[in-house]
Amino acid sequence: MTERYVLDLDELGEADETRLAVAGGKGAHLGALSRIEGIRVPDGFCVTTDAFRRITAEAPALDGLLDRLLRLDPDDREAIRTLSARIRRTVESVAVPEDVTASVTRSLARLGEGTACAVRSSATAEDLPTASFAGQQDTYLNVVGPAAVLEHISRCWASLFTERAVIYRLRNGIDHRTVRMAVVVQRMVFPDASGILFTADPVTGNRKVATVDAGFGLGEALVSGLVNPDVFKVRDGVVVVRTIAAKERAVEALPGGGTREVAVDPGRREQPSLTDAQAVRLVELGRRIEGHFGRPQDIEWCRVDDDFQIVQSRPVTTLFPVPEADDGENHVYLSVGHQQMMTDAMKPLGLSMWRLTAMVPMHEAGGRLFVDVTPRLASPATRAGLLDVIGRGDPLTRDALETVLDADGFVPSRPDPAAGATTPGGAAARGTAADGAAPSGAAPSGAAPSGAAPGGAAPGGAAGPAGSGAAAPEPIATDPAVVAELIARSRRSVAALERDIRTKTGPALFDFLLEAFEEHRRALGDPLNIQAIMAGMEATWWLNDNLLEWLGEKNAADTLTLSAPGNVTSEMGLALLDVADVIRPHAEVLEFLRTVEDDDFMDELAKLPGGAAARDALEGYLGRYGMRCVGEIDITRPRWSERPATLLPVILDNVRNFGPGVAAQRFEQGLHRAGEKERDVLSRLRALPDGDRKADETKRMIDRVRTFIGYREYPKYGIVSRYFVYKRALLEEAGRLVRAGVLGDEEDVFYLTFQELHDVVRTRKADAALVQRRREAFRSYRTLTPPRVLTSDGEALTGSYRREDVPAGALTGLPVSTGTVEGRARVVLDIAKADLEAGDILVTAFTDPSWSPLFVGIAGLVTEVGGLMTHGAVIAREYGLPAVVGVDAATCLIRDGQRIRVHGTEGYVEILS
Repeated sequence: MTERYVLDLDELGEADETRLAVAGGKGAHLGALSRIEGIRVPDGFCVTTDAFRRITAEAPALDGLLDRLLRLDPDDREAIRTLSARIRRTVESVAVPEDVTASVTRSLARLGEGTACAVRSSATAEDLPTASFAGQQDTYLNVVGPAAVLEHISRCWASLFTERAVIYRLRNGIDHRTVRMAVVVQRMVFPDASGILFTADPVTGNRKVATVDAGFGLGEALVSGLVNPDVFKVRDGVVVVRTIAAKERAVEALPGGGTREVAVDPGRREQPSLTDAQAVRLVELGRRIEGHFGRPQDIEWCRVDDDFQIVQSRPVTTLFPVPEADDGENHVYLSVGHQQMMTDAMKPLGLSMWRLTAMVPMHEAGGRLFVDVTPRLASPATRAGLLDVIGRGDPLTRDALETVLDADGFVPSRPDPAAGATTPGGAAARGTAADGAAPSGAAPSGAAPSGAAPGGAAPGGAAGPAGSGAAAPEPIATDPAVVAELIARSRRSVAALERDIRTKTGPALFDFLLEAFEEHRRALGDPLNIQAIMAGMEATWWLNDNLLEWLGEKNAADTLTLSAPGNVTSEMGLALLDVADVIRPHAEVLEFLRTVEDDDFMDELAKLPGGAAARDALEGYLGRYGMRCVGEIDITRPRWSERPATLLPVILDNVRNFGPGVAAQRFEQGLHRAGEKERDVLSRLRALPDGDRKADETKRMIDRVRTFIGYREYPKYGIVSRYFVYKRALLEEAGRLVRAGVLGDEEDVFYLTFQELHDVVRTRKADAALVQRRREAFRSYRTLTPPRVLTSDGEALTGSYRREDVPAGALTGLPVSTGTVEGRARVVLDIAKADLEAGDILVTAFTDPSWSPLFVGIAGLVTEVGGLMTHGAVIAREYGLPAVVGVDAATCLIRDGQRIRVHGTEGYVEILS
């Protein structure tokens, strides 16, 4: 294929993969823009990536420099700064070949001798649907003459290796060698005003609201932050918000080339740079561009007199995607991840497996799952029950939902269901949290699975308003045998699954799994299972509500539930202390474990003095808990049994921070504190008017909460146990596909849905390009932060606390475990990198059961995501750790090593000097 060093913009055509490879993101998009009817693009041409390849081929030293660059840590700013500067000097030192120079000179002559030009970098990894790379490479304005244009083209090539571009690629996992640089040269526009148009609101994400930022002169004044822009928000052809800034400075072009900063005439500073009519017309052009590219756009524009020209358009990559719905109706989606304590992006197999095993329909967007709660919000009867249950679990989510409800007409009010709709907390409300808060149906880590108390009781467990003194109904007896039977059922079900799946391969495996998913859902929806979970939760609410009213005790259930029996998650943390006890006496074992770098260490461990016992203890622990891992609702995540080295830092911390026998001591201390609290509460109640009745009811509720509260962790354990069985079978099938040459790698299956994998097994054909696209999409989804609530308009809501009872500067959250503690904050985002000492306070984004082993060694907990009955809250109470969850941006606002004070009773965190 003949190399072409220059292409006119109108030769580029649509921005497909071929054009991206030739012209880079900016060039390809400008080529496509030039073909949209009614869109004016300044005339120009693109110096293609073929020219860049010529330049780099003539710099042999570049290969070695790029090898070094690939090995750098993205956080090593000094090394990156030094090496990237050297690479830029190397690129700029290469003389532009004569044939490239001739091609550029001919194209400049077509634009006209002495024409001022804009020279813009256009990398092949920018302005993409999954990564914008906005501002990573260089742009030069008002460049005049062939020699100056060629010089600035060379600078653009070198700008592929600016420090900011290199760091961006390293952090996004993009190989420097795969990125090429084209350069766009366009006729310079000398605008009266310029700026940026977002066809979706960049702050709220609302796709129906466009935002125009505008200022006088060239757009560099806005991009550089030199001036505050005028801002116009346009919805349905009307300016709905207008903010006119005092624009004291502007950037203008110099007659001989280059630009300068100038003062705006005082009489013009507070004049709008656009009229409302111009802003509306600009948005209409933006909608045309958005429609052409099929997604929201970030558009750079210039206005000369009353005419708009478009100088750039790129996809907006920071917006959270919206679940697909083609019915034209408004929808409100609730995040599953915030209820399941896993807000990370999931791979396609994980998403599809969770949907197939869930109790309710789910919608996918941005690598996350959402439940449509619009019908529940639209009905007054179910709305109140949903808001009440969601509010008890996560006030931020309730606040976000109420914000949507406050928007006039977005959620239309619909008639109540014909039957069972008489009370907000009654039968009509059942299923609300299963639909929204705990999509697994068992609410193992979310709010209530039924949205209201079984039997029509009001949320909170009381037949009337909380605190009325009326005893909660008891749909199941307060009997430990109920819990024992549920656990036995779960174990029998998992054992049968393990037994029956062994002989299934090929298409027969997938038929079997579809039947297994039916059993999975049946177990979750077992009424006794849900009643047992609800019994513990409602007893907790009843105790907290009534003891607050009667005794002024806040969150009394936190202490009353210490060391409750049967909590498989808290037992998991204590059991790892027992493993540490086995390892502690053996110095050679400890030294060996400190040096382990991979997961294949068990055999070597057993050869050391004391190593066989250490291996047996570890294998015993993995036998019971090895199916767990961080983000365990995603079947594609590596389990502890697959990566046992993940546990070693926690075990070694336990050895360092604790003495022998501490697990049993911890449990006994919890029992003692709970017993003391019970005696204290009952004694104080009996001294009140009508005290004997209040004490008797409270005693019944204490017995009830201690019987059932530990069980609420078991359904999740059962789910994850089944998931590990499914995963091992699917990976065995993937291994067969790799050996047959159908797939290149076993983990390729993670980027296929269950249904697609079934088809690959059946047809023995796989689409490698699809797998690669899914990998790239997953990489982009990982950079997104999912909202608690998302609307079909694209508005992303995270909610806020409306409190005035906290000290200035404190970070507010949800109080989930009583007490106050002060200590060193350890900000931990990866459990494998945790380095904790006794007395540290764990600060992290979210915790699921896999984090529980860390809880035995900390003094307090702060998380960004969580609710009253999520895992972190439950285990913090179990271990008696003051905890505040739902603290927005905690891992950014609290620095690792800072001293903080956690107010677990009041729900805020102070950052100390």
